[in-house]
Amino acid sequence: MRVSFKGLVAMLGLMTSVASQPAWTQDAAPQAAPAAPAAVSDESYLIGPGDTLQIFVWQHPDLSMTIPVRPDGKISTPLVDDMVAVGKTPGRLATDIQTRLAEYIRTPQVSVIVTNPAGAFGQVKVIGQVRTPSGFAYREGLRVLDVVLLAGGVTEFAAPNRSKLIRMQNGVKVEKRIRIGDLLEKGRIEENLLLQPGDVIVVPQSMF
Repeated sequence: MRVSFKGLVAMLGLMTSVASQPAWTQDAAPQAAPAAPAAVSDESYLIGPGDTLQIFVWQHPDLSMTIPVRPDGKISTPLVDDMVAVGKTPGRLATDIQTRLAEYIRTPQVSVIVTNPAGAFGQVKVIGQVRTPSGFAYREGLRVLDVVLLAGGVTEFAAPNRSKLIRMQNGVKVEKRIRIGDLLEKGRIEENLLLQPGDVIVVPQSMF
């Protein structure tokens, strides 16, 4: 099935809000496709293993540095050892570092920026028959159509109506079928599910 990329982009303007569902949320107004992954400092991103963090401590260059999040989900900086970073927003991590540094210096001011959002915990992935299979930094309000557009759309060999969304819920892998073809060609916005960190969208190949 061949889908015009211009047609995909135009479809973003046709969206309206839909009712929410308990496990596969579809609330609020649709979001425009977000920018490609770059430095992150907002409060919608959750830090994951492998992310690279720039930690800046005002007036203390000796305490400022750029470090990766270790596989165990922790970071270590001067005066701050083995602090959990995974699952926190940059702002929350900055506050936690400030609290720890306050034991040693007066009124520390800390900022945290994710310079390389590589961790799967804070990403949404789309794989299979899309033009650029990849992972994209999670943002609040991110939806199925957003990541399909970021991946360049489906290929001519795709079977988009047999796509599925894979999500971990309470430690259990849950799969839901999503009819991306109907979303792209018929504007069925109920298929434009709201995504969560760690979601994986799989677009299979056509059998014909």
